[in-house]
Amino acid sequence: MQDLTTNNLLQKSCKHYYPEDPKLSNEDVNSLLNQVNHWQISKNRNLIYKDFKFKNYYETIAFVNAVAWIVHQQNHHPEITINYNNCHIEFSTHSIKGLSLNDFICAALINNINHNKS
Repeated sequence: MQDLTTNNLLQKSCKHYYPEDPKLSNEDVNSLLNQVNHWQISKNRNLIYKDFKFKNYYETIAFVNAVAWIVHQQNHHPEITINYNNCHIEFSTHSIKGLSLNDFICAALINNINHNKS
C-alpha cells in the first residue's frame, strides 16, 4: 500500500468491497493507525474504535449528526453508541470481515470535524 498521510486520507473516498477482497495487512493497519489520532484497534484486529467526550448531550448529538452526514456521504457506516456526553464509534468493513482503507478514511474525516477532541 502507498504511504498514506492524514491529508491523503482526507482526500480519498470510500469504495465498495466484495467478500473476496483482501483485508488490510497488519503492516498497513499499523501504518494507517498512526494517521488517525487516538483511534485504537480491537484485540482481534477486526475493527478500530474511538471514544469522544463532550460537555453535554446537545454537543454529543450535534457531533453524531455530523458523523451521520459524513458516513452517509461515504456509504460506510459505523457502530455508534451514544451516552449523555460520550460517543463511542467503531469501524469495520463487514463485507470482508475486517479492516479496509474505508475504515481509516472515515476515521480521518471524523477526526477532521472534531479536531479539537482528537
